[in-house]
Amino acid sequence: MTRWVAPTAGGPVRGRVTIPGSKSATARAFVLAALADGPSTLSGVLEARDTRLMRTALGSLGVGFTDHPDASVTVTPPARFAAGAVDVGLAGTIMRFVPPLAALADGVTPFTGDREAEVRPIAPLLDGLRQAGVQIEGDALPFTVRGTGSVPGGEATIDASGSSQFVSGLLLAAARFDAGLVVHHRGGAVPSRPHIGLTLAMLRDRGVDAEAVGDASWRVAPGPIAARDEAIEPDLVNAAVFLAAALPTGGSVTVAWPRHTLQAADAILGTLEALGGTVTRDGDSVTVTGTGVVRGADLDLTDASELTCIAAALLALADGPGSIRGVAHVRGHETDRLAALETELRARGAGVHQTPDGLAIVPGPLTGGVWGCYADHRMAHAGAVLGLAVAGVELDDVGSTTKTMADFPGLWSGLVAP
Repeated sequence: MTRWVAPTAGGPVRGRVTIPGSKSATARAFVLAALADGPSTLSGVLEARDTRLMRTALGSLGVGFTDHPDASVTVTPPARFAAGAVDVGLAGTIMRFVPPLAALADGVTPFTGDREAEVRPIAPLLDGLRQAGVQIEGDALPFTVRGTGSVPGGEATIDASGSSQFVSGLLLAAARFDAGLVVHHRGGAVPSRPHIGLTLAMLRDRGVDAEAVGDASWRVAPGPIAARDEAIEPDLVNAAVFLAAALPTGGSVTVAWPRHTLQAADAILGTLEALGGTVTRDGDSVTVTGTGVVRGADLDLTDASELTCIAAALLALADGPGSIRGVAHVRGHETDRLAALETELRARGAGVHQTPDGLAIVPGPLTGGVWGCYADHRMAHAGAVLGLAVAGVELDDVGSTTKTMADFPGLWSGLVAP
């Protein structure tokens, strides 16, 4: 683990940051390219631990990758998937997107991962695959998929209240199932629904008949998945970390921002506005300007739960109490984020307690000290945001940020302390 003292802003933070490609879109593009009817060339893909592990996982199933000098990569699907061995690391996308591909292989594929991944929820996805006709041993990591070369498909009913990835994981490969698949959700609210919309849109872009059926069912018809060259757009949650730097420092930060996207763009910008930022759109970019005062607010992050850690850090710096709701499921992310935030923010001097689906936060006089990252990139981002206004915040594992950004410390220091 690499310790790192988060730089404290000596004045308004101003600048433009180039954000790497979307983790969500990169993962889906790799999986769909692996399932396609021919090679696909992808540009702008995220280079980070999660995507390297995804490439390795797909490679073990027989998928080919060719890197080009312009940083694009050609993904070549195999004629038939081979049984392999998959290390998911701590990546939910690999845990939940790759097992259906292993089911299409003829043979046994074991799935293992980091110790922290063994407590991440996966049972609903595996249950859905069993309902589709797949043999699986285990209900958590480690588990084993016994592929037979084909999947009958049909219908599956699962509880997706723990993660929208359970739905996306089933839908991504469903066109390759003999009868396609209809996925029904039965349970509490499905978090991060825009990610399911992203999955459906990327399937339709490749010629697949895929649609939502009401509020709690999704249908994918059987058929080919067309190869498609694609440029991956920037990761807007990663962009939000840098945009957030403007708020407590009274600065102004600009990032590239697609005009049209299926990422939770409105929820992200709306959250920053609720916390006191001013958002300005200019063509293909967005600028957030702060006043130096973070506003206490009640934030519903149901559609943008990945903002929980950043928002909690900002609320700890706010001018009054605030709260976050709609994020109960982040207890099952890379770590229990609500418990981790409660522990770390309390240690720095804020008043924090968990609610059934979020946090209540009362700012207080904050002090520096060691900030636990819990092997979680979003917790590390929160520590960096807190360190903007609190001297001496020392992240105990800044290396955890390589999960979704190859050089977060360099990008952050270049913005905050150039």
